[in-house]
This record gives sequence, structure tokens and C-alpha cells, in this order.
Amino acid sequence: MNKPTRSPWTWVPTLYFAEGLPYVMVMTVSVIMYKRFGLSNTEIALYTSWLYLPWVIKPFWSPFVDILKTKRWWIIAMQLLIGGGLAGVALTLPTPFYLQASLAFFWLLAFSSATHDIAADGFYMLALDDSQQSFFVGIRSTFYRLAMITGQGLLIILAGFLEKSTGKIPLSWSITFLVLSGLFIAFFVYHNFILPYPASDVERKGQTPRKILVEFGNTFASFFSKKGIILAIAFMFLYRLAEAMLVKLASPFLLDSRETGGLALSTQEVGLVYGTVGVIALTIGGIIGGIVASQKGLKFWLWPMALAITLPNVAYVFLSMTQPYNIWWVNMAVAIEQFGYGFGFTAYMLYLIYFSDGEHKTAHYSICTGFMALGMMLPGMAAGWIQEQLGYQNFFIFIMICTIPTLLLVPFMKIDPEFGKKKINDQTENSKKK
Repeated sequence: MNKPTRSPWTWVPTLYFAEGLPYVMVMTVSVIMYKRFGLSNTEIALYTSWLYLPWVIKPFWSPFVDILKTKRWWIIAMQLLIGGGLAGVALTLPTPFYLQASLAFFWLLAFSSATHDIAADGFYMLALDDSQQSFFVGIRSTFYRLAMITGQGLLIILAGFLEKSTGKIPLSWSITFLVLSGLFIAFFVYHNFILPYPASDVERKGQTPRKILVEFGNTFASFFSKKGIILAIAFMFLYRLAEAMLVKLASPFLLDSRETGGLALSTQEVGLVYGTVGVIALTIGGIIGGIVASQKGLKFWLWPMALAITLPNVAYVFLSMTQPYNIWWVNMAVAIEQFGYGFGFTAYMLYLIYFSDGEHKTAHYSICTGFMALGMMLPGMAAGWIQEQLGYQNFFIFIMICTIPTLLLVPFMKIDPEFGKKKINDQTENSKKK
């Protein structure tokens, strides 16, 4: 039976909006929520950093998503599972055992979200021809960023409004997660009817899990036999070392009392500053980074981008020393840091593409993204404990010290001067802050 053809406009924007939301909820919103529940920074950083693990090991199960069922089936199934996981978080928050239960549901959300990423990106390539893929690169990136603003901004503002209205923090966050759960059930219903049925989106009957494991083992071995592998892995771990720790403590710093060195912003103000102004600055930085890199290539821009992702962290040193009451100063400092991150992150994504090039470039790129997630997970786990030992001011000075390995590594990177010129890969458009 021939299925009706669907315009990409009916599903690409909603698909990538749905892809961005659960990642933001797991990695960013959970930090703010647990801070409002009174957890220590050590606990928050440790527990939420563990949630990176599904993205770390995603390359290991992505081949099975490729052979079992269809990409369309995985998308629909994961959206239903995400909706259920969000409802689980909402229903357990008012309970005495909220921490253990909500973390279990966040783990479910993390695995479902990572699987949804695999299926959605694969479906995009199967359902669209080359010209459509090129045209919709910017559209998918835009709606992913809108999801970030919705999650880190609008939903945080909603939670803050409910906190003030009800005076009950668990109830406020429970309602917020229920709203999002309802949205994902709507995505599930909508995409079940709207997503097209590409002829190439079929189960790979000739493949078996055993064959996939053998093939992946060979691909994995070829990755580690690449020339310059040690330097490449060092770059993947160290380029974002400072940012990996900073991102875990940025929101707690904005929320903490002035007596403990924080800025004492309300939940609504954090949603505006970090989740809205910050994300917009991050997006603009990424767009400009992509444009300039396409002019003179990665090698030319590596130093400026490395400086951009490290030096603006001094904005948090400034905030911790001055503790300004004027929120415009806070907005400006966060915007500068996030703009620098977005601009500098372009070099990171381009390098992953550059190093992955070759016979198994898709699989090798997937392995690189696993190392990328691990590079955020491990430093983030220790960040809360370090901050509580040093205090915010000294912690942000320590963050600046952690930028040194990044800058020491740059001179040793060997990159083709022509790489990146006039042909920025669309994967840089999907640069999620992982």
C-alpha cells in the first residue's frame, strides 16, 4: 500500500524540537530542579553527570537501532517512552523517595533521548533527498535551539512562576513536568500520523546482532589504529575541560544565596538569564563560528576558537567577585561566556568530522561523539565537590586554570589547511551542548 507523501515542513521542525527537549531536561533542567529541592552541589554534579552515560555509549547500540525495526518505529516508540518518563518524574517529585525515583526516570529519559537521536538523524537522511537535506539543515538546527530555549528558558520560568504562586516547590516542578509529558504524548500522536514512510526505511533482514557486533568490532579497531589517535583523544577530552565543570555549576551559582557566594536569582530569573539570553548568545556564536570557518578553514580559526571557548569563562570570576544586583550585568556576563562557547565549539565539532574522515567515517564520528560526551561526564562528576571545597570565587579561578591544557594542546594539532573551507558539514549545525 502506497503511503501519502508528506511535506518535510510538516515534520522536520516538530521532530527536531522533540529531539532537543528531553536532552535539555535531563542535562540542564534537572540541575536547576535539584538545586531548588536543596541538594548539595556535590550531589547535583555527581548524579546529573552520570546521566551523560547513554550518550557516551550510544555508538555501541546505534547499529542495533539500524537493524531492528524501522527508524520511524523507533522515533514513535521513544517519544511515547519519553512522555511516560516525564510523567514518572512528575508523579514521584512530591514523594519522600523523590531523589531515587526521579533519577531512575531521568535515566530512562536519557536512554530514550539518545536512542531518539539515533533514529531521528537516520530518518532525516532516509526521508529527504540531498537537496532537501541541505535546505532543512538550518531549519532543524533552529528548532533544536528553540527546544533549548523552551526547556532552559520558558519551562524554568513556568516552574518559577508556580513556585511563587503555590509556595510549594515539589508541586510546581511536578506540574511543569506533567505539562511537558502531555506535550510529548501529543508529539507521539502527531508523528504517528504525519511522519512519512520512506521506501528505504526498512528492517535489515540480512543482518544479525552477531554480524553487527563483528562489524562494529572491526570498525572500533580501525578507529584506534588511526594516525594521531592519542593526540585526537586528548583533544576530545581537554578542549572542553573547563566548560565541562563550569556548566554543572553555572545554574547553582546563579541560584545560591549571596552568603554562600552565589547571586540569589529567582528560578524565573535563571530561566531568563541562562535559559533564554544565554541560549540565544550560544546560537549566535555557533552561527558566526560556522560562517567564518567556512571562509578560511578549521586550521586558521583553531586558535581564535580555542581562545573563545576558554577566556570568556572569566565572566564568572567577575560575577563571583562583584556579585552584582543589577541583572543586566548578569545577563551580559552570561551572554559573553555563552557566545564564546558557541563560537569556540565550532572548532571542536569540525575537528571530530575531520578526524572521522575515511572509510568508516559515520561510525568513527559516532565513536568521537561518545568521547565528546565522556569528556563532559567525567569532569562534571567532580565539579560539585571541587566547588564546595573552594567556594565559588576560587572555583571559577580554578576553572580558568583548567583552560590551560586546552591552550597547550592547540599548537600540536595537525590539520589540513584546506579542511572546512566552503563546505561546513551539516553535523556542525546539530552541535548540541553535550
